[in-house]
This record gives sequence, structure tokens and C-alpha cells, in this order.
Amino acid sequence: MVFGFIGIRVIKTAIATILAIVIADLVGALNPLGAGLLAILGVDVTRKRSVQTVYARFFASLIGLLLASLLFGFLGFHLWVLALYILIAFPVIVRFHVKEGIITSSVVVFHIFGEGILTLQNVGNEIVLLIIGLGAASIVNLIYMPNEQDKLIHIRTEVDNLFSLIFVQISRNLRHPEYAWNGQELIEANAKIKEGISLASRELENRLMRSDDSKQDEQRLIYFYMRKTQLDSVQNMIQLLSQVYESFPQCDLVADLFDQLSADVKETYYTGKTERLLQTTEYQFRAMDLPSSRQEFEVRAAVLQVCRELQQYLKIAKKDKKQTQTRS
Repeated sequence: MVFGFIGIRVIKTAIATILAIVIADLVGALNPLGAGLLAILGVDVTRKRSVQTVYARFFASLIGLLLASLLFGFLGFHLWVLALYILIAFPVIVRFHVKEGIITSSVVVFHIFGEGILTLQNVGNEIVLLIIGLGAASIVNLIYMPNEQDKLIHIRTEVDNLFSLIFVQISRNLRHPEYAWNGQELIEANAKIKEGISLASRELENRLMRSDDSKQDEQRLIYFYMRKTQLDSVQNMIQLLSQVYESFPQCDLVADLFDQLSADVKETYYTGKTERLLQTTEYQFRAMDLPSSRQEFEVRAAVLQVCRELQQYLKIAKKDKKQTQTRS
């Protein structure tokens, strides 16, 4: 952002527009402002998407010019002919899978309709404006796209910290069932994960060729999808915790698990510490006496289900997080 409200896309659009108008004027094209309008339509949010949409807009415009030339040439320049063009051209453009170019094709066709005459010169002029306008947009898009790597790293850190806080709250709730937690960290984590997925996807689309950077972007995108799946698992745990209305020794043991997990979740690598502690905890559960009351049975059953959900959470982490070479 510049001045807090002007985005980089707006700046790129302004540059592409002026560049297109200047070039169109230098080559002697008629209506050079039309090239600027086409450049505005051609600027996009990522390099890959820019290449795809410029191709779609150019190809759709050629289809539109061909159909318009036939209709205007045989039927004349009347409003009902323009309506007939829309009825025929739009479905054809969609059929060719270039619907992104409907607006661009309409711009060049309306230019010709406004002139009220069909010649090779004015059709050729529209093609020149297309090449200059969309070309200027492509050049600006390909030259510069903002690097969001630092922002992605920051979002990842925020998500890890929020997960850590969530596990601290779960641990506290297990030890003190009367404790009331508003779940604000869950809402914030969900919002940050969505932001991370959107930003990582955009960064990946800015890589036109396979490279180490694109592999890194893929890993970041996998990370945020991993967290999204894990957040669903965490929400299941919290639902189960609503059934823990009294504290028993098993609650303290599982609380220790979440204390460990609150530290592990900030690690770049999968350490396996929580997994091993979970296995030890399950052995301890088996060695304990059976519940002596209905209340204890219900609470211990809920705690056991939390452990099962925690196993699922750890499986996701183990699959998508790099593991350490040595286990401590």
C-alpha cells in the first residue's frame, strides 16, 4: 500500500495505461485512448493469471471482431444488429473457454460500431490497440509482482502462536473444568489460516517456471492447509471438553500432553515428543482402576476421546511437517 490506500495493482494499472496510450500514439493508431482502456482490463493479480487472461482476452476479441465484421457487413450498423451480435458472440466465446475476454471483445466491437463503417483499416486498428494495450499490461505484470515472503513467514508465526495459546487454554480447562474460555484464539487462527492460504496461492501463481522458490511456496501452501485440517480436529477436541465437568487424575495427564504440544507446535520440524508422551499416557490409562461412578465414567470417556482426536491431529502434523533427524 502507498499512502495507506493505493495498492500496488492500482499503481501497475496506471503505469500500463499510460504506457499503452503513449505507444499507441507513437505508432499512429487511431483512438490511442482505447489502448489504455484495454491495458486497464489486462492488469491482473498474478503473473500466471495474467498470461492466461491476456490470451483469453485477445482470442475472444478476435472471435468478436470476426463475428461483428460478418454481421455489420451483411446487416449494417443498427442497434438490433448489435443486440444480435451479443446473442451470438457471447455464447460462442464461452464455448471456446475464453469467457474472461467478453468485456475486452465488447470494447473493440463497440469501437467499430461507433465508427459506423467497416474497413480493413479500422479492424486492423482495433487489433493493433489490442496488441499494445494487452501487451503493456503483460509487460508490467511480468516485470513486477510484490514479494510476500516476509508476510507469509509472519502469518505462519502468528498461526503457530495462536495454536500454542489454544493448547494452553485446553490444558487449563482440563485442570480446572470450571474455567470459561471465550475461544477468541480459534476465530483469529481461522482468519489467519485463510489469509495464509490466499497469499501462498497468489505467490505460487506468480512463479511461471518451476524453481526452488516455487517449491518453497508449495510447502507454505501445504502448511496452511495442514493447519486448516488440524483446526477442525482442535474444534472437535473442544466440543469433547464440554463433557469434562469434573477433574480426575486422567485430566491432569492429558493436560500435560497439551502443555507439551503448546511448545511443539512452534517447532519447524515434527519432534515426536507429544506423540511419545501420548503413548506413555495411554499405557498409564490402562493401568488405572476402572471408574467408580457414572460421573467419572463420563469424564474419562470424554478425555479418552480427546486423546483419540489428538492422535489424528498428530498424524496430520507427522505427515506434512518435516521430521527431525534425531529424536530427543
